[in-house]
Amino acid sequence: MAGRREWIALAVLCFPTLLTTVDVSVLILALPRIAADLDMGVNAQLWSADIYGFMLAGFIVLMGTLGDRIGHKKVLLTGAAVFIVASAVAAYAGSTWVLLGARGLLGIAAATVMPSVLALISRMFPNPAQMGVAMGVWGTSIMLGVILGPVVGGLLLGWFWWGSIFLIGIPVMLLLLVLGPKLLPETANPEAGRLDVVSALISLAALLPFVYGLKEVARAGWAATPVALMVIGVAFAVLFVQRQRTLAVPMVDLGLFRIPAVGSTILLGLGFGFIMGGIGLVTTLYMQLVEGMTPVRVAVWMLIPSFAMIIGGNVGPLLARKIKPGWVLSGGLVIASVGTLIMTRVSLAGGLTTLIIGLVVMYLGASPVGTLANAVMMTNTPPEKAGAAGSLSSTGGELGVALGVALLGSAASAVYGNSITLPDGLPPEVAAPAGESIAAASAIAGTLPGPVGGQLLDAAQDAFTSALHGVTFLTTLVFLVLAAMLAIGLRRVQPLTGPPGMPHGDMPPAAEEPATPAPVRDPV
Repeated sequence: MAGRREWIALAVLCFPTLLTTVDVSVLILALPRIAADLDMGVNAQLWSADIYGFMLAGFIVLMGTLGDRIGHKKVLLTGAAVFIVASAVAAYAGSTWVLLGARGLLGIAAATVMPSVLALISRMFPNPAQMGVAMGVWGTSIMLGVILGPVVGGLLLGWFWWGSIFLIGIPVMLLLLVLGPKLLPETANPEAGRLDVVSALISLAALLPFVYGLKEVARAGWAATPVALMVIGVAFAVLFVQRQRTLAVPMVDLGLFRIPAVGSTILLGLGFGFIMGGIGLVTTLYMQLVEGMTPVRVAVWMLIPSFAMIIGGNVGPLLARKIKPGWVLSGGLVIASVGTLIMTRVSLAGGLTTLIIGLVVMYLGASPVGTLANAVMMTNTPPEKAGAAGSLSSTGGELGVALGVALLGSAASAVYGNSITLPDGLPPEVAAPAGESIAAASAIAGTLPGPVGGQLLDAAQDAFTSALHGVTFLTTLVFLVLAAMLAIGLRRVQPLTGPPGMPHGDMPPAAEEPATPAPVRDPV
């Protein structure tokens, strides 16, 4: 039975978990200030926001395996030390490249948190009843991170310079470094699987060129260089899949996708993260640069849809005890699609009210994904593959957020560039940046004499409202596709009335799915 020491240790572990979730979204509110201070173009702004998620997703499984080999306590504490250094560098970055490098390093350090924390919780709470309570507390820290990201960022930006959003990580990780060595157990497993650094690097070689190519196509149209980069990314993706099929102990167990409930929920995590990353970016930029709100006001207004998320996140699992979870999840996503469809009606006049109503409906419908989808996945995963499924689910979610910021952000930039009508008399040297980014247009408008500045600001705000419409329409379609996929993929999954780990109608019988030796990874 766990005692006082273990519960204190759990509290200590919840803080870095909350922090890594906050760091996914906290930068978005600061983008306008960072762009003005560091003279960042639109592509650099998107990369500064999403490089963290790409690095986190690319290294999370690798860090889990490393923790199996040398101990999750060592990996977590090392990650905390690196996080502190990278946070300080990011806070005082004097150039775009320094900020990008620091954000990438923060992502790698954050990748040590999820697998290490879950492995340590599993070790500290062997009693099933206590384990359930501990996992509930830990899961709450994730939800709080999602809610507090914009709130904390808004409050800090209201009082301090933009670098302060990175400094919040330093005391949290210092607390972990001070108390962790005394409170946390060792978890090293000498028989753990080997480190597959090559697969991790191949996955990044697939993602980064492909996404960069798409960004360039959205910014400047089709050209030889971005197309070549996209082809290179696809080639590395094919190589990655082939490598996973041939390895005795793959980094990604592709066989999990043959279980409909598991494959569907993993893809749901990817798609949901994609939507939330993109929507979070464009809505916060809209509130600041079109509605003229300060980051503090944005934070306060975002509390309204956050409460809706809490309600939906608690109601969803309760409904899934009486109704098939596939229907609960797919029905919720249909409701969420109504919310994004409402956001396509946002206008310059009274747009904030429409936006908040749309966000409330979207959060209410989509929130069961965060609490119910993992339960469905784990109860339909063979026990010997539970760790691999958890790792893949977490990786998919983080990757989805990064892709959403990158691709939907690029889509917003493309719509903005095609929609804006620059006023006559605009000096040529400022026309190009003003036509590329609303942040640049807003900064330039304040320096122009006469009515030209006001005309430019009006044109930029109108164009970005069109960009918001384009992104929310795309996410409406993605929500509906995900809803249809879940209705089909989870149709055999029965209401979740049994304890975790018991099948609910979708796991294949043992004769159809022979067990193969595999290392047990910690669920993330």
